[in-house]
Amino acid sequence: MVVRIFGLSVVVTVVSLIIAFLYGGVEALILTAILGVFEISLSFDNAVINATILRRMSEFWQKIFLTIGILIAVFGMRLVFPLVIVWLASGLNPVDALDLALNPPPNDAAYFANGDPSYETIITDAHPQIAAFGGMFLLMLFLGFVFEQKEITWLSWIERPLEKIGKLEMLEVVIAITLLVLTATFIAPADERSTVMIAGALGMVTYILVNGLGEYFNVEVEEHDESAEPGTDSAEKAAAEGDNGRSGPSNLAKATGKAGFFLFLYLEVLDASFSFDGVIGAFAITADPIIIALGLGLIGAMFVRSLTVYLVRKGTLSEYVYLEHGAHWAIGALAFILLYSIGTHVPEIITGLIGVALIIAALISSVVRRNRLAAKGEQEKVEV
Repeated sequence: MVVRIFGLSVVVTVVSLIIAFLYGGVEALILTAILGVFEISLSFDNAVINATILRRMSEFWQKIFLTIGILIAVFGMRLVFPLVIVWLASGLNPVDALDLALNPPPNDAAYFANGDPSYETIITDAHPQIAAFGGMFLLMLFLGFVFEQKEITWLSWIERPLEKIGKLEMLEVVIAITLLVLTATFIAPADERSTVMIAGALGMVTYILVNGLGEYFNVEVEEHDESAEPGTDSAEKAAAEGDNGRSGPSNLAKATGKAGFFLFLYLEVLDASFSFDGVIGAFAITADPIIIALGLGLIGAMFVRSLTVYLVRKGTLSEYVYLEHGAHWAIGALAFILLYSIGTHVPEIITGLIGVALIIAALISSVVRRNRLAAKGEQEKVEV
């Protein structure tokens, strides 16, 4: 199974490194490899969250996400998205924006004295609104998870109290808006405050709209799903998972049709929000869009796809029950880091390490829980 799932990613990695070498020699090859490792290290939590949602989708929509979705991730977010930012921010047409990216201006004072920004400068200057949008989208996802009622909790000392106060309707919206106002007032540069407010509000609206539509159409599917009738094993299993849709569309039935489409849309926006920090952080390594597309897109995104498939096919999330919790806490950390980074640069290595640390901690806790339950089961057999 491992070879079948990760084999294509390995082939794509080798091909990408060869293309990088032909494109820019040894330096381009090394930079592409670094970016690939960089993206994978940042995206463990992304893969876990993708898997929690992907397993709710029908086989058809899973294939759509793993084919069309990967094209959007590779070419849309890692290549087209930066060009669109340059296009909109600079007033250049798409062809000139691409030319600016592929042919960076000379690094001399005379050029910049004329007020002509570089491709990298334009992307970096757009960071506040990008971080505000992505940060608020991910914050809404995190708050929806910690406020929902769950049968199993990981950090019970904080998750149980949050569940209790989460019974207040629209509490996550109130908290998110409050944090957005505080971010715009005290963290964002004075000339970016209105931009941050608008971008953050759009991030919230996007989450509420896409998540709400997915939940709405998924309810229609559930109403026609006989396996979800009260008293059936499927209904009991769904109830045991404590999924009420606040952290993503419901889990009672495999989403098809419109429900599957909006789950797909939800996943694409979620993946884009995760990608923001990687795309921006890549410019600390190189501004070449081709190398970024090869490293972040083809290598990084393909391995994230493979890891997502592995988690779904292997049933890892059911076996290691705290992984989803760890991923959501990593999302919360990333959301706060994105908002904080609007005013102060945060090294990408810190972002990646925090996410990986939370995932590893959740994995260790899951293993300890599984072993404890197994030992308890053996003891009960002996007593009987």
